[in-house]
Amino acid sequence: MHQSEHARQMALRFRELVESSGDIIPERHYDELALIIESGLDTALLEMMGKISGRLTQMASEIQHDANYFD
Repeated sequence: MHQSEHARQMALRFRELVESSGDIIPERHYDELALIIESGLDTALLEMMGKISGRLTQMASEIQHDANYFD
């Protein structure tokens, strides 16, 4: 599931919880909540991709070092 759809589903689930307790929040707040959730998911994804990129760079360096050693 893409981040925006996942964020929307999370906001809808939150809405269900709020409304089942008898409270009401304006629709625009759920839209804002979905944007906040999506932003958090995007940030987490970018951080993970940065870590993976660092590991791949390190692995490439090690492979190059080994190739030079055996050459």
